[in-house]
Amino acid sequence: MNSSPPSDLPATPAPPAHSPLAVALAGMAALGAAMGIGRFAFTPLLPMMLQDGALTLAGGSWLATANYLGYLLGALLCMALPWWARRAGRAWPAARMARAGLVAAGVLTLAMALPVPGAWPTLRFLAGVASAFVFLNISAWCMARLVALGRPALGGLIFCGPGLGILLTGLSASAMVAGGWPAAAGWAAFGVLAVVLCAAAWPVVHGAPEAPGPAAVRQGAQPTAAAAASPTAGGGQGEVLARVLLTVAYGLAGLGYIVTATFLPVIARSALPAGSVWVDLFWPIFGAGVALGAWLSTRTPARWDRRHLLLAAYLVQAGAIGLGLVWPGAAGFALGSLVLGLPFTAITFYALQEARRLWPQASDSFPGLLTAAYGVGQIAGPPMVAWMLHHTASEASGFTLGLGAAASALVLGAALFAFMAWRWPLGAPVRP
Repeated sequence: MNSSPPSDLPATPAPPAHSPLAVALAGMAALGAAMGIGRFAFTPLLPMMLQDGALTLAGGSWLATANYLGYLLGALLCMALPWWARRAGRAWPAARMARAGLVAAGVLTLAMALPVPGAWPTLRFLAGVASAFVFLNISAWCMARLVALGRPALGGLIFCGPGLGILLTGLSASAMVAGGWPAAAGWAAFGVLAVVLCAAAWPVVHGAPEAPGPAAVRQGAQPTAAAAASPTAGGGQGEVLARVLLTVAYGLAGLGYIVTATFLPVIARSALPAGSVWVDLFWPIFGAGVALGAWLSTRTPARWDRRHLLLAAYLVQAGAIGLGLVWPGAAGFALGSLVLGLPFTAITFYALQEARRLWPQASDSFPGLLTAAYGVGQIAGPPMVAWMLHHTASEASGFTLGLGAAASALVLGAALFAFMAWRWPLGAPVRP
């Protein structure tokens, strides 16, 4: 893989010798708790909250926006705090921050079961902050630890967590609706599940990952020659431009995915017969695709250029959006949901690897900037579609225009990766 351990890791005692698989599974459990449940459980529970009369559709939009804003703030904090820690001569405790975020994610999910609607926006905002903290810190810790253990390819398993969480909560919410559960009971059940996953990750996630030793190098932890030719030595205009383009391209992925994930259920309900069971299955199908795609990413050869993989992933997601437009039926929406999910967290895995290659000295803060850009894309998507709905002749044409814009954003992101790969081939110095 193109990952390399951070160059400024603190000289602290190494954590107990857990196996690479244990590290990857701990990361998977942590992301399942913080992202699959703490962040995304709101999607399948929103219809239950609407049915209970506890929330209006406008109120649900505000809760979603509050979570997006919290995620953006958490990403910005994760970008700034490691830099501050280095300036203060202190180590950045990624494992400790991930643990704190996990506890917060479980508590905040449980708190959503309380009948205090006035507190819900604050709870969802804080849940967004917590999920960003867990996502960035657990990803950095686990990927560095796996490099040190000589198994960097297992890093893809970490990103199965959100997909498995989405799959589990989506199917569970459907069963809860069939059983007549109130939304509060659903929040409580998912909160307990988040706590269980937190407890599963807890014994593994602590300490600082040590630099790879001889055994790790023999097992392939040492970066490949292409990865080692990181275009950061000079720090000139070309290096800065490459980092800016990666950030912009990753932000476009946030815009492209959120439009479809937000509005596909609404589009499907209008296109399918009333009472169709398929409407409640598209979200868990998406989650299954996420988990499958993350697992497939572990099979990616280390020598492959991550920019080429990102280009392909963006085009796959753009094609998934197109499926819903040209095949507006149960089969088209189901296949589109699955294909949309396949590259979802694989994009994150590859982008983090490319970020580490482009700027290894900022491997603990540059991912925060990327995630912040992704968060901006998420926040911009729904208002963009709302504006299009207001300025088009019909709801159908407004959604078509919004989905077309989302697909175009992904195609533009793919074009940026194509340009980066052409302009700065692996192993060649970056030109201004």
